[in-house]
Amino acid sequence: MQRLGVNIDHVATLRQARRARNPDPVHAAVLAELGGADGITVHLRADRRHIQDRDVEILRQVVKTRLNVEMAATQEMVRVALTIKPDQVTLVPERREELATEGGLDLVLNSAQLRPVVKTLQEGGICVSLFVDPDLEQVKEAHKIAAQALELNAARYAEAVDERSREAALRKLEDAARLGRKLNLLVQAGHGLDYHNVSRLAALPEIGGLDIGHAIVARAMLVGMERAVREMTEAMRRAR
Repeated sequence: MQRLGVNIDHVATLRQARRARNPDPVHAAVLAELGGADGITVHLRADRRHIQDRDVEILRQVVKTRLNVEMAATQEMVRVALTIKPDQVTLVPERREELATEGGLDLVLNSAQLRPVVKTLQEGGICVSLFVDPDLEQVKEAHKIAAQALELNAARYAEAVDERSREAALRKLEDAARLGRKLNLLVQAGHGLDYHNVSRLAALPEIGGLDIGHAIVARAMLVGMERAVREMTEAMRRAR
């Protein structure tokens, strides 16, 4: 069965709305693991709009599964990563005005900038993943840059408004995942996945893991984090 990484950013979004102590994303991470999460993901943004440095520091001590920190490929973030030493860093594009990450990295255009960042993080003992659109050239470039993993952007699939566009997006994800596996990359997918659309991606053997945040946090507000995670893992299990 695929691994489930639970993104807890929006627990921190709710906390930061009042600059309060609660809800605590660290508590959410513990409950997510109790519910069956195989990993915890947070995005440490330059503007610190939700997750804070202290959150990541404590999560590094508390998370028992796998801690994945999403971040931009900047000197500041590299310093943070080398200090905290998460299990994995996923490099993502970042624009201050976006609500959430809107698209994948353009590895072909930015390989010269990304290559030394990937090398530095790996020399620090951190697995490096790259968030990319499901494009074969981007997957090939991820291999050339020597990343160990990639996360395919599932937004087009998740946001498709009709079956034809959904099928086309699914085929792109499947083709990109197959190439990634052929190149010995660990392949994950995420962005926009929920309880209704997760099954078809969970059924693809080429994809080793899914990273899901907003849908689980939204469900957790109604039924609790443990149950919300269990329901997602069950949806993924049924797909297989």
